[in-house]
Amino acid sequence: MSGQSTTRTVPGSGGFGTARSGRTGQVLSNVAVALGLVLFLGGFAWGAVVYRPYTVPTTSMAPTIDAGERVLAERIDGGDVRRGDVVVFRDDTWSNAPIVKRVVAVGGDTVSCCKDGKLTVNGKTIDEPYLPDDPMARSSTFPEVTVPEGRLFLLGDERSGSVDSTAHLTDAAGGTVARDAVQARVDAVVWPMDGMLAKPTGFQTLGPLSTPGPLASVLAAVVGGAVMVLAGAAYGPLAKRAAASRGRSAGGSGAGSSGGR
Repeated sequence: MSGQSTTRTVPGSGGFGTARSGRTGQVLSNVAVALGLVLFLGGFAWGAVVYRPYTVPTTSMAPTIDAGERVLAERIDGGDVRRGDVVVFRDDTWSNAPIVKRVVAVGGDTVSCCKDGKLTVNGKTIDEPYLPDDPMARSSTFPEVTVPEGRLFLLGDERSGSVDSTAHLTDAAGGTVARDAVQARVDAVVWPMDGMLAKPTGFQTLGPLSTPGPLASVLAAVVGGAVMVLAGAAYGPLAKRAAASRGRSAGGSGAGSSGGR
């Protein structure tokens, strides 16, 4: 009998396995992109609901926030304001535009400056590491003020050049601002990207401090969503290419398996 050559396909290789692998990769890619878009767009929507952007026009809050810097402030109720918070408020007797200052005393507190060069609230000296290094920029001497209930006493971090409560001591409200004048609490400087404001730990001896808003979670959702979208978009074509490559390799190996009889 003359010799006969036969060609056999290796079981489990070739078309069906390659197609199935490619489809699985495409499904995983689509799922990753869909979830990524939900996180990405959801993070932006969450941030838009919770936060408001502001540009600070003056140096009155330097070095914490310098002139022209962009901040994100969490929308809050005035009743949630605590000592040490940097807030955005609006008071027509001060200005017709939003103002950014630091709350140093709340209703019922007594506040004055300066004892040993430091602010005094309820008889306790307050350590304020966020103030400028220049002693002249830190000074803002004023007599003791008792803050009425439901009101706030606010100062700029650049004390010598800030038009704050000390500049309004002769007003009817004695330099204080109503709690409901507060529109938001500043969480972070986002341009330039200086990050979250330092915790005003010097006020801890007087009571609990505010808890930062969900900015870190918002950013994590946006960044995580973007990464998933990019990874998912790249995974589909890569998985398809890898499956096709395996199919060609398996097909070539099968074609080369022959025997003579």
